[in-house]
Amino acid sequence: MVKVAAISGYKPFELGIFEQNNPAVAYIKTAIKKQLYPLVEAGLEWVIISGQLGVELWAAEAVYELQLDFPELKLGVITPFLNQEAKWNEKNKEWYESVVSQADFVDSITKKNYENQWQFRLKNQFFVEKSELLLLLYDHEKEGSPKFLYETALSYREKHPYEIRLITFYDLQLVVEQEEEEKRQF
Repeated sequence: MVKVAAISGYKPFELGIFEQNNPAVAYIKTAIKKQLYPLVEAGLEWVIISGQLGVELWAAEAVYELQLDFPELKLGVITPFLNQEAKWNEKNKEWYESVVSQADFVDSITKKNYENQWQFRLKNQFFVEKSELLLLLYDHEKEGSPKFLYETALSYREKHPYEIRLITFYDLQLVVEQEEEEKRQF
């Protein structure tokens, strides 16, 4: 049984999403909830994210929606370093703060501000070591920032039992088609 799941994926600009009201955001959250729902029913206790913009914050919002039915589900935001939002624009800082303020646990892996890339590598290693499952919005057809966490998880899985579940663009297309079909039936 999976007790802790890490969730990550693309940043908004990697998906061509520049506004929170973009319809794609709702489909991404639906895809995440469809993956999480059976896990929560089977005993998933924690979802952990690093709080990066995009899929991770949308995943947090999906967790908050699931908490309406599963109040025992918890969200941990574990950033790679302190003040990761320091250079973000005001809108993104507000979004981040609204997500973090509702989290059940918030901490930073390195107790210092950004220094260099090693903090991201350390974060990736931490996430796979502290979870039993990685849910990653990632498609091999479009490399991007999730590639590094994916490669860390694959390497970790060579020596440890570890589950990796990808949400691909094909999976998102299926969600869109299902949602559209449901709208047509009303």
